[in-house]
Amino acid sequence: MARIERIDLAIVDLAPKVERSDAIQSFVSQETPLVTITDSDGAKGTGYSYTIGTGGSSVMRLLADHLCPRLIGRDATQVEAIWHELEFMTHATTIGPITSIALAAIDTALWDLRCRKAGLALWRMAGGARDSAPCYTTEGGWLHLPVEAIVDDALQAQALGFTGSKIKIGRPVPGEDVARIAALREAVGDGYEIMTDANQGFARDTALRRAKALAPFDLAWIEEPLPADDMAGHVALAQASPIPVAVGESIYSIRQFAEYAARDACSIIQVDAGRIGGITPWLKVAHMAEGFDIPICPHFLMELHVSLVCAVQNGRYVEYIPQLDDITNTGLRVEGGRAFAPDAPGIGIDWDWDAINGRTVAEFSSTITKGS
Repeated sequence: MARIERIDLAIVDLAPKVERSDAIQSFVSQETPLVTITDSDGAKGTGYSYTIGTGGSSVMRLLADHLCPRLIGRDATQVEAIWHELEFMTHATTIGPITSIALAAIDTALWDLRCRKAGLALWRMAGGARDSAPCYTTEGGWLHLPVEAIVDDALQAQALGFTGSKIKIGRPVPGEDVARIAALREAVGDGYEIMTDANQGFARDTALRRAKALAPFDLAWIEEPLPADDMAGHVALAQASPIPVAVGESIYSIRQFAEYAARDACSIIQVDAGRIGGITPWLKVAHMAEGFDIPICPHFLMELHVSLVCAVQNGRYVEYIPQLDDITNTGLRVEGGRAFAPDAPGIGIDWDWDAINGRTVAEFSSTITKGS
C-alpha cells in the first residue's frame, strides 16, 4: 500500500492570450495553483485549479497550512475518503471558491496519481463513454469586441468544424445585444450553435426581457443570466424563458447543483472541476444530472474537462478557451472541431516543468513532508 510521502506546492500567474471582458469584469490574470503528490513508490500526480486574478495567495496558505499536511501518510488510493474528509474539515469555510479551488488542486493530483499507477487515461478510468467530444469556442466572443470581429471569429471556427460560438451579452442597451446576435446568426446560418453568456449581470426583469428579445435567433442557451445564488429567480426564469438556461461556473457544491436540477431551474449544467472541488465531486454532479436528462457542458479548463466530458454519457461539449499553452509541452488535440481526450496515463496534461519553475511565485512554493 503506497502512502503519500511528499507534496510540492507552487503557483504560476498566467496572463490571458487575448483580452477577456464580460458583463461584470475583465480578466487580466489567471493564478494557477499546482499540487504535486508523491507516494512511497515514487509515483507522482499533479493537479491544478485557477483563479481569475484574486485569491491565489489565500488558496496557497489554505493548502500549505491546513489541507496538505493532513495528507502525509495517507493511502493515496483512497481518493473518495480523502475528499470527504477535507471537505468536512473545512466546513466552516465552505461553500465557497477559496476552499473549492484548494480542494480541486489536491483531488485532481490524486486522480492523476491513481490513473498513472493504473496505466489508464482519466477518461477511461472515470467512465470511458467516448474518446472525443465536439467543441464550441468562447475566445472570439468577448463583450468588448466589435461585431465584425465576433462574426469573423465564428466563421473561422465554423470552417474548422467547431459546433458553435459563445457570445458575451450584457451591453447597456438591449438592442446592442440583439444586433450582435442577429449579425452572427445571419453570417453562420441555421446549422451553427450560438451560445450566450450574461455572467450573472442581469436582474430578474432584465434577464427575462433579454431572453425574449433574443429568442428569434434559436440560441443554444443563456448562461448565468442571474446571480448564482438566486435560486427562486432561476426557477421562475427557466419556466418563462424561451431560451434554455445554463448554470454552473459559480456553483461550488454538489448539493446546490442537485437543488437546481430538482427544481427545474436550469436545462444545461456547466460544472467546473476547478470550482466544484475537483474530479470527485465533478463526477457526482455529472451522474446526478444524467438522472434528470440534463447535459453537461463544463465551464473553462478545456485541458482537463475534455477527459471528463468523454468519461460520462451526458457530456455534450468542451468549451474552447486555451489556458495552459505557456506551461505545457503539448496542447489539446482538436481535429474537425472535436476535442480528443489524451490517452496517456493520468489526467493527460504534459506539464513543461522548466516553464513552470521559471514562473513560480517563490513566496508560495513549498514542500510538505512528514515532520515538516
